[in-house]
Formats: sequence, structure tokens, C-alpha cells
Amino acid sequence: MKRILSVILLGLTIFTVAFSSPALAADSASGAKVFSANCASCHAGGKNLVNAAKSLKKEALEKYGMYSAEAIIAQVTKGKGAMPTFKGRLKPNDLENVTAYVLEQADKGWK
Repeated sequence: MKRILSVILLGLTIFTVAFSSPALAADSASGAKVFSANCASCHAGGKNLVNAAKSLKKEALEKYGMYSAEAIIAQVTKGKGAMPTFKGRLKPNDLENVTAYVLEQADKGWK
């Protein structure tokens, strides 16, 4: 009896983990608003008005090692070169959302 109960409990646990949705996924619609308010002046349409080679297009992000949420969040938080720091200006949730938006747009070709 104890063994049957353990098997049932294990099965329920596996089922729950396998079919549960991820917790708090980033919201690219909110990210679009953050992008518009903070990034679009230099990066409208995925471009880079300061250094055209380092755009937000997928190919450029991959070439410069920026095609990941971690890399984009680090760049936006710390800044680098002409890119100012947004540390303290954007909340962590805003950073995640704008990152999701940038990656989504890069995948779509910024259309």
C-alpha cells in the first residue's frame, strides 16, 4: 500500500512539473513601452545611431555576443562606450521586459 501511494505521488509530481507553465515570463508588450521611452532615441527600428555596425539586428547581436537576455541586461545596466548606464533608472522587471522585446524584434527582423 505504501509503495502504491509513493508511485502515485511520484507520478503526480512528474505530471505537475512537466505541464506547469514557467513563472512570470517577461512581457514584451510592456518592454515595447520601456524601449520607446528609453531606447528608441538611439535604437529606433533596431538601428544604432551612434555606431551603425552595432545595431539591434539579430546578426549584429550574435556577432558581438549580445544575443542573450543576460548580455542585453548587463549592457543596459552597466552601459559601455557611448551606451549610458540605466542602472537605477529601470527596475529589474523593466529590464526583463525590454530585453524580451529586443530579442523578439531581432527575431522578427525589426519589422
